[in-house]
Amino acid sequence: MSSHAHRGEPGADLSTLTLDDLQAFILSAHGQQLETARVAAQEHAYYSKHPQEVRRQWAKLSLLANRRMPDYAEGPSARVAQQEFMLRMWVIDRLGPDETDADWSPEALASDTLDALPLTPTQAVALAEDWRDRPTEQIRELRRHKNLTTHLEGLVGYLEPGPVREQLVTWTAARRLLP
Repeated sequence: MSSHAHRGEPGADLSTLTLDDLQAFILSAHGQQLETARVAAQEHAYYSKHPQEVRRQWAKLSLLANRRMPDYAEGPSARVAQQEFMLRMWVIDRLGPDETDADWSPEALASDTLDALPLTPTQAVALAEDWRDRPTEQIRELRRHKNLTTHLEGLVGYLEPGPVREQLVTWTAARRLLP
């Protein structure tokens, strides 16, 4: 690996770095470098010729890069949260759940998703009824909720019956009504 590639300068191909080298890069990266590293690690996770455990390691590295991206407002941006939820759901679906690791636990993903949603499904549906007449910020909030619940239909199938599962089922129905 050249020092040029390690610094993440323009033209660096992060997809050629080893797991350890990309992790070191992520720990010192900022801004767009983190997004580039996230995508490179995620592409490795998707590579079906890698053994499952290696794919999980690459996915974990993608999550690390994603989690180091700047926060906006009071919590992670909707984009950062959505990317995390979608990758975690992909690993659960394709590589299987792992209750010993919160990142790959369906229950933990369900809880994290519900924690990221300030509105209840009932509130979101009520706001969505006349969304065209709403201020732009409220429309954005409804879109944020829709984006943060994209993975719920798949997630519901991994959960035991109970209150959390029922909340997610309610959200999947509410999601269809959001702009």
